[in-house]
Amino acid sequence: MQFDKKRITDTVNIDTNELIEHMAATPFRVRRVYHYNIPAGTRATHKAAPFPGFIFPISGCAQFHMNGAPYLISPGTILHGLADSVMQKRVVGDNKWEYIAVLYETYAEPSKIELAKTHFDLNVGQSPLLYDMLHQLHSVSTRPGGLPAFQVETLFRRVLEEAFICARNQTKYGAQELFEVVSEYIHAHYMDSISVSMLAEQNCVNENRLFYVFQKYAGMGPGDYLRAYRLNRAKELLATSSAPIGSIAAQTGYPDALYFSRIFKKHVGVSPSQFRDE
Repeated sequence: MQFDKKRITDTVNIDTNELIEHMAATPFRVRRVYHYNIPAGTRATHKAAPFPGFIFPISGCAQFHMNGAPYLISPGTILHGLADSVMQKRVVGDNKWEYIAVLYETYAEPSKIELAKTHFDLNVGQSPLLYDMLHQLHSVSTRPGGLPAFQVETLFRRVLEEAFICARNQTKYGAQELFEVVSEYIHAHYMDSISVSMLAEQNCVNENRLFYVFQKYAGMGPGDYLRAYRLNRAKELLATSSAPIGSIAAQTGYPDALYFSRIFKKHVGVSPSQFRDE
């Protein structure tokens, strides 16, 4: 699959799935990892490095002009910069601009696009996991030796994987994948403490986006889906085991047995003990 280079460089829009496919097929190597803190109000114009790279905002906000194209970058949006370009940047607002930049070099790109000559931004939403991996990447990059160098390459690929998953989840193209990931997580962790806000944050989307996706593919919101799955598991356990109701409540994510009984009767129509007797 090939990119439309003119579309990318002129409108600075990019199809996330095409980008993922392209980078999956492109050999690349990390060249530098930087962690910067820039004071509020700072303005600068300089020539970019001889390698393309990703800018991952940690805090604050900055406006970039890259080959004349404007970008407003803050946490939740990442920027891909091209090599050897004239870059203007200005820190916006009263807070410092903090970011981690990763420069990399590509080899034998499989299509007409050249990442070294391409700039774009990606909306990835808020991902605590992504921030944790970025700080780990920078920390490892400062250590000497072959093993840290190997770890840098591995960590950067994990960073890109998380960023791409988050970016795809922000688009209509990632709706089904988002539903499958979240529903599978619910199926595996229904017995744990789960909230809709936690599921949204974990997948780099807001709660409205998650609600829309579950309404589309399950006909109910994520909270209702979680409750229905828990109650179905509780019904199976009540029908097939002699475990105490309090134990079944705990096994299905309800540590309070009285609350479990109220929820069960409200949505099933009978109490857990009546359901078992019948």
